[in-house]
Amino acid sequence: MVSDPRRILLINPNSLEATTAMMVAIARSVATDGFDVVGATAARAPSMIVTPDALEAAAPEVEEIATACGNGCNGIIVAAFGDPGLAGIKAGMKLPSVGIGESSMLEAAENGRRFGVATTTPLLQSRIDTLPAALGLRSLYTGTRFAEGDPQELMRDPSQLRAALAAAVEACIAQDGAEAVIIGGGPLGEAARELQPMFTVPIIAPIPSAVTRIIRLIEARSPN
Repeated sequence: MVSDPRRILLINPNSLEATTAMMVAIARSVATDGFDVVGATAARAPSMIVTPDALEAAAPEVEEIATACGNGCNGIIVAAFGDPGLAGIKAGMKLPSVGIGESSMLEAAENGRRFGVATTTPLLQSRIDTLPAALGLRSLYTGTRFAEGDPQELMRDPSQLRAALAAAVEACIAQDGAEAVIIGGGPLGEAARELQPMFTVPIIAPIPSAVTRIIRLIEARSPN
């Protein structure tokens, strides 16, 4: 008899269903056999979180979704780069839980690599800068570079988004000395995959990072 797959809940703190579908598709493409990924989308958030206030406001709803949907799952991914609500989920639930921000930074810093972030949301710089310190990675963090252009406009033009992010990645490498670069954002998942073949240094896509990490945590908890 084939056992039911273990289920990972991917919570999109942004309110755009299409973004959730895209992130779930990426997550499923990298999940190993025996795991499935289901998505849940915030209703009260903007379609794309681009300010600190919106990131902060997203946390309670993310925690609510985790509480409401967590019983049928084996692990949870918070799929916004600032990891809103993750601390509350970890404190209040026993399920393994990860954020795409923390997961990608832990992967980027493996073997002592210096790493940077390329993304589209300059208003979130201070929040992004706090993540490496919280993870004990401040000495390896080379900083964040931002794609030129309005974040919402870039999202509507995939080729322009890719080109703008590529320039930010190049700045991370050439100007900051990054040995790995994270594409910082759940909605940037497709762009992250497209950018990976363009550079010789590792380009870290946060959703696959989170999937790999949550599967490892789930398997460590129930190896059989």
